[in-house]
Amino acid sequence: MTYEQVEVLIGDKKLIIQTGHVAKQAGGAALVRLGDTVVLATACAGNPPKDGGDFFPLTVDYREKAYAAGKIPGGYFKREGRPTEREILCSRLIDRPIRPLFPDGYFNEVQVLVQVLSSDQENDSDVLGIIAASAALSVSDIPFYVPLGGVRVAHVGDKFVAFPTFTELEGNDLNIVVAGTKDSINMVEGGAREISESTMIEALGFAHEWIAKVVSAIDELKGKCGKPKPEIQQPVKDPELLATLTEMALPTIKIANRTTDKLQRQEIINKMVEEVKAALADKFPEKEKEILAIIADFERDDMREMILSEGRRIDGRRCDEIRPIEIQIGFLPRTHGSAIFQRGQTQALVVTTLGTKMDEQKIDDLLGESFKSYMLHYNFPPSATGEVKPIRGTGRREVGHGALAERAIEPVIPAESSFPYTIRIVSDILESNGSSSMATVCGGTLSLMDAGVPIKSPVAGIAMGLITEGERYAILTDILGAEDHLGDMDFKVCGTAEGITAFQMDVKVSGISIDIMREALEQARQARLFVLKKMNEAIDKPRAELSPFAPRIIFMKIKVDKIGEVIGPGGKNIRAIIEKTGVKIDIEDDGTVL
Repeated sequence: MTYEQVEVLIGDKKLIIQTGHVAKQAGGAALVRLGDTVVLATACAGNPPKDGGDFFPLTVDYREKAYAAGKIPGGYFKREGRPTEREILCSRLIDRPIRPLFPDGYFNEVQVLVQVLSSDQENDSDVLGIIAASAALSVSDIPFYVPLGGVRVAHVGDKFVAFPTFTELEGNDLNIVVAGTKDSINMVEGGAREISESTMIEALGFAHEWIAKVVSAIDELKGKCGKPKPEIQQPVKDPELLATLTEMALPTIKIANRTTDKLQRQEIINKMVEEVKAALADKFPEKEKEILAIIADFERDDMREMILSEGRRIDGRRCDEIRPIEIQIGFLPRTHGSAIFQRGQTQALVVTTLGTKMDEQKIDDLLGESFKSYMLHYNFPPSATGEVKPIRGTGRREVGHGALAERAIEPVIPAESSFPYTIRIVSDILESNGSSSMATVCGGTLSLMDAGVPIKSPVAGIAMGLITEGERYAILTDILGAEDHLGDMDFKVCGTAEGITAFQMDVKVSGISIDIMREALEQARQARLFVLKKMNEAIDKPRAELSPFAPRIIFMKIKVDKIGEVIGPGGKNIRAIIEKTGVKIDIEDDGTVL
């Protein structure tokens, strides 16, 4: 492969995309540079699965090299270890927009590796990872036919800024990453400080203009040196088997899809599947996988047609209807704050714990060391869906859902100067039938208020879905698990009564138009206000007092030149105070005593 380079001008900076210089044995490789931040992406494809396969095994791994920022990793081994939380989130950020652009019927294993090789600590590497992955796939021989672009957008002052620096991101009210093709958007991720839906739509329109510029550059690169790509043939179903299953299975599927309870619906489907497999074992030997695939298609097609033609969903709701909500405040007796939030068959137990400055989380990444005093952790055990699975630590999905809920609530968390506590929220999903991350947002707000944390205002979240068929479409409010799985969009929107605080959109089609997103945002706003009203009926303001089991923090100011006297020689004075009173003391450089 020959060396080629394309550029996109961003103000007085250049976004440079190169290929053919490094990693030439990979199926495709691209080096992307903005300022002095450099990201390398490689894309390789393996052989088809030996058993034929029925899913697309795509793996995306984003890693930050310590040397990129002139650092040596900590710890005994002095080398990079397991992925950090940021690396997991960036891997998901890159995976989500590229996954729907692979053709149906392609089941070869694909591995995309994204490595941060240099960091100027001004230009973020995550969105460069999206661009690099798209470029690497586009110039490779992997069947990734439509180039993808990505951009981060901030709202600085009264204008939108593309590819903002970390300095420009400080104190602004919008920070989103948007990805898509030249025609549409297929991924949104970000947070805001109570912005309006109209501002959000403006930001998406601005983002897509920049996406088109990036896609144009990748198209140019692909035209110069892209490898030939194979055409993927769609698998052809056995017509006799299809006709047999249409008669044997489809009537039962129509009954199941009109059964409102999830467990009863699954029971009907499972019983029918076993009966069909037994009845066809002799006539269609070694066709079990195809039988299951055709039945799954029947389920999907019937559910979607029912929504589009009848305006009826599988649990009996209208498209804009929210499931019944139940709330219980103060569910656990000894915790600092707790709540159960239940929406339909999704139930979250969310607990808030207050700690001191010594409980802050230390972050050590390419930007240096920092401390985090507010965090949210999300847990999804297999029992939440009645399944048996091994538990091997926190999964990528749990990290991603926790980060979304954390970002949604962060704008209403009180400033450390007025509430000097470390706050940890834990959401344990006890049962799930879709939108568990949004239940976490609602339950998190309620547990904070139960704990007496003086939040600015309550935050609620709602997950929106989409069913499309040609020119027909239906936007769904508060989607079920099946609607997420069989639908075309999962658009999570969180916010207060005043505006949006977080959002995340994933699609299973090539992209979504801004007009549909505008309609979805308005429908989500109405739903969010409804949920906030229900939450307000359960608890309308934070409790006046903290839990008796929570720590008490008293803070005062002393003169900076007196800090040494308080501490004493070798810490003698402060140790004596601690031993005598049993309290914990922390003295800041500015003379603040906690």
